[in-house]
Amino acid sequence: MTSSQSGDWWGSGGDSGEEPRVVVRDRRRIDPESGEVRPDSASTPGTSAGAAPADSPGQEADGELVESLRSQVRERTADLQRLKAEFDNYRRRVERDRQQIGEQATAKVLASLLATLDDIGRARDHGDLEGPFKAIAEALETALEAAGLERYGVPGDEFDPAVHEALMHSYRPDVSGPTCVDIFRAGYLHAGRVLRPAQVAVAEPTGEPAEAPATPPPVAEPVAEAAGRPAERPERPAPTPDDTGSIPGPDNGEPTVSAD
Repeated sequence: MTSSQSGDWWGSGGDSGEEPRVVVRDRRRIDPESGEVRPDSASTPGTSAGAAPADSPGQEADGELVESLRSQVRERTADLQRLKAEFDNYRRRVERDRQQIGEQATAKVLASLLATLDDIGRARDHGDLEGPFKAIAEALETALEAAGLERYGVPGDEFDPAVHEALMHSYRPDVSGPTCVDIFRAGYLHAGRVLRPAQVAVAEPTGEPAEAPATPPPVAEPVAEAAGRPAERPERPAPTPDDTGSIPGPDNGEPTVSAD
């Protein structure tokens, strides 16, 4: 560049006395803060009238990008929801399994004490449960009931093959259905499950109503007739000849006593 050219350039710049302005125009279609597409009608300050129209290829590409991003967000959201549901199901399954394992362990311990409870019951029936032994037995029964042990089986209960074990069977007219009339050994439940079925004697109805005891019919007595005649005496059998061929008298051969 020659000195004359240089002087012309600096001279032209010096004559204007103004510095060139730097203008920054934000033409991004997506708002960086909200992530939404800016409306076509909105324009940033300083936008020239010769800006690109709304249906330009660049804006269409931006719309496709936004739609792709939204689709990815929906997919990721569905994946997170599915993972959360699977984790919730796993947590509930683990809690249920833990509870079942605890109930099984408790039932095993209770089942091992049933023979002791039977001995306590027999001692109580015979009147041998007295003194400190009685207090210890009652404390043990209370603790087992608090642990969920339930005893069942009394005479008069309806027979249920799921919880009763029939050892004897009979028919009785005083029952209306299969009924436990005698309990040989009590049954026990825990958490709705049968630890040991009750051993019972079962009676079923005979199908006929109970009959009242029959009363004997009244004996008819001879009654005199209204005309005043004496009541007829029953006829006596005809006398039969004895060994001598004679016929006995009215007294059938018995000795008679005279009025003299």
